[in-house]
Parts: sequence; structure tokens; C-alpha cells
Amino acid sequence: KENFDSIPDLEFNPIRGKIVHAFFDKRNLRQESDGLADEINFEDFLTIMSYFRPIEMHMDEEQLDRFRKEKLKFLFHMYDSDHDGKITLQEYRNVVEELLSGNPHLEKESARSIADGAMMEAASICVGQMGPDQVYEGITFEDFLKMWQGIDIETKMHVRFLNMETIAHCY
Repeated sequence: KENFDSIPDLEFNPIRGKIVHAFFDKRNLRQESDGLADEINFEDFLTIMSYFRPIEMHMDEEQLDRFRKEKLKFLFHMYDSDHDGKITLQEYRNVVEELLSGNPHLEKESARSIADGAMMEAASICVGQMGPDQVYEGITFEDFLKMWQGIDIETKMHVRFLNMETIAHCY
């Protein structure tokens, strides 16, 4: 994990810890077990990086759907820090607070209100109108899929590794 400290683009990312944690989450390494790996090998690294590959033009609808679900599962695992299959209000608050931590004009209470409002919206999308005595236990992966419906995660969650111009160099 200490090798990730030398990645310049991660240094100032507010959710750096969650990103690094995701690289060692056995769920993301497509292993059956739960928990964290102590270290990852090159194959594991490529497995994680595969979640960030851009879509390919020749993919059919089934492949695109599977590709989308893989990306969303990765994100879901980043939020579900206790590995119980649900994103609770507290887990969501932690992520929102981390994301907004770099903003000096936003107090922690404001970040908490933003997270609470988003969780209420998630409940209304996933459960519908709730009674006054009902408690929304948390976002399941199925709920997470509903929430991300219509959002183009396929092109937003990718890393471009090479920025090469296609100009031929002739001398």
C-alpha cells in the first residue's frame, strides 16, 4: 500500500484512502473471500485497472450491461466500507465528508446535511414513499443500480493511459 504514496495524481485526491483501499479489497480482485489483501501482484493491479478501461466500440448490449455493472460494483464496494452489502447513512456521510473536505467554506454539518438529503432521495427512488415509522436501512447494490440508471458511468469512470497524437513523425 505504501507504493501508492508515490502516485502524484492521488496525493491531493480527497478520497485517496478509499481509492487505495479499493485496490486491496478482495471483492474487487474478483476473489470469493471478503477482506483486504496485504499486497497485490501485477495481475491483481491489472484486474483493478480493468474497471477504468473505456468502452470498446464493438461491444454489444449484453457486454455493455456487464461492463457497466462491473464499474458500479467497484464504486459500490468503495462506499460499502464495512462489507455488509449495504451503504448505510454513516458510510455515505463519511464519503461525502471526505469528498468535500478540501472546501474550506463548507462546514462538516453542511456536508452531513448534503449526505442526509442524498440518502433520503435514494430511499425515495429505491423504496418509494415511506411511512413515518419506516427506516431506510441502506443502499443495496440493486438500489445502487437504480440510482445510477441513466447516468453515463461508462465514459465517466475511465483512465486514459496514453495521450499520443496520431501524427507520423518523419525526418
